Amino acid sequence: MDFLESFYNSINEDERLLSKHGRVEYITTMKYIHEYLKGRTDAEILEVGAGTGRYSIPLAREGSRVTALELVEHNIDVLKGKLDGSEIIDVMQGNALDLSRFEDNTFDMTLVLGPMYHLYTRDDKLKALSEAVRVTKQGGIIFAAYCMNEACIIQYAFMHGHLKEVLEKDMTAPDWHCISEPKDIFSMVRTEEIDELDSAVNAERIKLIASDGMTNYMRECIDEMDDDTFEKWMDYHFSICERQDMIGVSNHTLDILRKL
Repeated sequence: MDFLESFYNSINEDERLLSKHGRVEYITTMKYIHEYLKGRTDAEILEVGAGTGRYSIPLAREGSRVTALELVEHNIDVLKGKLDGSEIIDVMQGNALDLSRFEDNTFDMTLVLGPMYHLYTRDDKLKALSEAVRVTKQGGIIFAAYCMNEACIIQYAFMHGHLKEVLEKDMTAPDWHCISEPKDIFSMVRTEEIDELDSAVNAERIKLIASDGMTNYMRECIDEMDDDTFEKWMDYHFSICERQDMIGVSNHTLDILRKL
């Protein structure tokens, strides 16, 4: 937790999400959240790893009853500082690996949009996903977001010129899978690892989405777009984000499950 807390104490996560390239992931995720809320404005939603409230707060302001669980105290302080009193939201500190404070079958929708980024073993990822499924009502929806391996290799090692560092420090396995530890902050996965996690829980996949697709490969271009061009980019992005040939090279993916 020390590495994670130090990281989030030192960055402005909201600033990233408000950039044009950062907004693609946010807009995409909210699009699918709204799709599976099916017009409900009174849903019981749990966000595990709520960060600074980028998703929890607007969902609460739309009328959903939101429980925002966050590990990092700094993020909780920022989240609470944004509230204006109109939201039905319960903010608490907690860990994605232990949702024992919540009973089985409690929430209509459970969002796990950050924790998988920072869990480094298959057992921990499975524990977090299993807990999210457990507390979700039968037929309810679970969203789990992941950071993808190939985007990291392509961008960090090759595009940004860190190949020598990657090789000298043995930062990947022979098959080019990133070797991540807590000091690295982020854990990278491949689609087959997400498939395997899904197969081990009491839920079925609805969709696997490339939530930012090609956007992070062309950040400067995206950020310089005028509003009309950016709108067209989003149209194009939505036309390809469910294509399974795009998933593995997206920076982030969104796995959408229904509890059985």
